[in-house]
Amino acid sequence: MQIEISNPLDYRAALYIRLSKEDESEGPSQSVTNQRSLLDEFVKLHHILVYDTYIDDGWSGTNFDRPDFLRMIGDIEAKKVNMVITKDLSRLGRDYILTGHYMERYFPEKRVRYISLLDGIDTGVESSANDITPFRAIMNDMYAKDISKKIKSVKRDKQRKGQFIGGKPVYGYQMHPTEKNRIVIDEAAAPTVRRIFSMALSGMSCRKIAAALNAEGVPTPATYAGLTPGKIGPYNGLWSSERISDMLQNETYIGNMVQGRSVKVSYKSKKTVRQPRESWVVVENTHEPIIDRETFRKVRMLVDSRKHTRSRTYDFLLKGLIFCHECGYPLAVLNRRNAKGEDVLFFVCRTYQRFTSAGVCTCHNIKEKTLTEEVLERVRQVCQAYLDPKTLLPVAREELEQAEQTDRAEEERTALTARLDSLTAQLDKIYLDKLNGLLDQGDFERIYRKVKTERTATSERLDAIQTQEISPQQREAEARELVRRFLETGVRSREVLVSLIERVELTEDKQVIIHFKFPQLEGINHLQ
Repeated sequence: MQIEISNPLDYRAALYIRLSKEDESEGPSQSVTNQRSLLDEFVKLHHILVYDTYIDDGWSGTNFDRPDFLRMIGDIEAKKVNMVITKDLSRLGRDYILTGHYMERYFPEKRVRYISLLDGIDTGVESSANDITPFRAIMNDMYAKDISKKIKSVKRDKQRKGQFIGGKPVYGYQMHPTEKNRIVIDEAAAPTVRRIFSMALSGMSCRKIAAALNAEGVPTPATYAGLTPGKIGPYNGLWSSERISDMLQNETYIGNMVQGRSVKVSYKSKKTVRQPRESWVVVENTHEPIIDRETFRKVRMLVDSRKHTRSRTYDFLLKGLIFCHECGYPLAVLNRRNAKGEDVLFFVCRTYQRFTSAGVCTCHNIKEKTLTEEVLERVRQVCQAYLDPKTLLPVAREELEQAEQTDRAEEERTALTARLDSLTAQLDKIYLDKLNGLLDQGDFERIYRKVKTERTATSERLDAIQTQEISPQQREAEARELVRRFLETGVRSREVLVSLIERVELTEDKQVIIHFKFPQLEGINHLQ
């Protein structure tokens, strides 16, 4: 349709130009220069007064919070603009709901005439081109959705190959100076990371580590990166226990690429949601580690041991290791003053504490000091017996049987790894077939669910095997080293205790049951 302007002097026009990365794939005709040239030619031909030109370069059409678009809306509200001209409707936006809002409601209510040159849309006149505008908006929205799916598929493929696709690497790393999608150690920040792990290994809690770094004025990761906080508050620029905990559990520091921890809820929204750990994309040995795997494993055990306790006020040697034998829940800790006015910690059953009147469990009341001394004495007895060859003989037979089981586990691990790779490739192919129209929605969902379920089960089984893949010889050496350290260093190392003990249970009649992490020690414990 040929657009005619019968009264050009009545208008003050806004020339709106938008370009995003997906638009660049359509060719040079969508460039900012091309759009500006087309719009300038139109206003000169019709002698229209231009109030201003508004350019959003690098902004998606699904996002209407664009800087110059909002500036144009501000000028419309101030009655400085009463005509908006774009090259085509997709320049205004690719979200059909919001595009329709501006086309059908906002512009008419503000007495703004909208013109889309290539689509022949002109809200100032009655035209059949205007009637099909909603359908054009829907097609633009579908295009944006299709592009989003393809971009997401490409990014997912890069993640599975171990390529870094994030904006900024985790604290302690930086982008490779020459190679794209690779990260290298940031030598300025890495010492702080190593120190945090060292402090955690010594038994310090995440809260104490954060407090120590704040007291020394060590810059936080956000401050170090020069990031501006989204909200200004009293805790800006300070380390938190949550930040420390997240770092201590991040496999990136042992050389594994960890991505996909959060995803956008929609191609139209910037909001992201946290993904469960099994949905993360983890690729091993993609970059140089800052922390060795053994240190990471021990620190992980220490962090996990504290998940069973809510106490943030009191620190004690067996924190997070004490459970009620009857109900299975962690014991709570209380502080009571004795006749001398001294603080004394007591363990009590948390279930009894919460549901006393219901009679669900019993008190299990015992002094923290009394229980700790008994546990240490029992562990000392087991460790001393472990060094006695006569006591160790029946346990050694069990170790021989476990060695045979380890060989079978290695064969299963190899088969599971190959199957997992095959299932992942199948998922990629299914998704691409859906994008290319080879599968309809019903078949896609049915096949996808079936393969995804099998892959999840395979991954869980592989994880279970890998957690036990340390050889009997390595386990034996580790056990002997921990036993030696326990007996020689005054037994007050929380790191050693957490490495030796799985959990401690207290029975109703104050009997102590200790479960060790090493089968050798557990066997001796049962013999005694």
